[in-house]
Amino acid sequence: MTPTQDQVLAGQAVYTSKTLSLYDFIVLGISNRYIWKCPTPRIEAHYNAHVTANHLDVGVGSGYFPDHCQFPTATPRVALMDMNDSTLVYASERIARYSPETYRQNVLEPVTAVIKPFDSLGINYLFHCVPGKISEKAIAFDHLIPLMNSGATVFGSTILQGDVPRNWMAKKLMGFYNKKGIFSNSEDTLFELKHALEQRFDKVTLEVQGCVALFSAKVR
Repeated sequence: MTPTQDQVLAGQAVYTSKTLSLYDFIVLGISNRYIWKCPTPRIEAHYNAHVTANHLDVGVGSGYFPDHCQFPTATPRVALMDMNDSTLVYASERIARYSPETYRQNVLEPVTAVIKPFDSLGINYLFHCVPGKISEKAIAFDHLIPLMNSGATVFGSTILQGDVPRNWMAKKLMGFYNKKGIFSNSEDTLFELKHALEQRFDKVTLEVQGCVALFSAKVR
């Protein structure tokens, strides 16, 4: 079933300038370590292992990772893509030292802007906010692959419900977030994520930390 516009908007509407100012403390500081059981330094290490000097970040949140990561050069090309104006403004101001490109885009729809391709693509904590099954969300990859150079690295993280361990608090909070439309991961499994990646990319790697899947792959 194709996600409705309301469902798509619900997954990102929570991110306002006010909530983004609390995002690092609540999500990256508390939830990651104590609820999802994947401490933020683990995601940051994954980010550092794959980011390049020609990088696109999709679903940018507060901009924490492009702000804290170790780019291989002091003057990287960095682009931010999101459908939420608040996150684009917040994140772009946070990494203003890189003069980031910004693109407002719903990744469930084809990208029509003419954009010079990238060598790395980061998608962190986006898919669990996108409505639909992973097989439906993965159309985002199809829309983003044309923006990537051959051999580019795609990497990221997402919170799953199936095939991963979840403590009592994770189950309760996921249930609440799904009911509110903030999350849409009630059918997200490690198996489906692996299948979606292997259909589209080479050299797929997957690691589970708590109920978070960390993935990377190479563009064909």
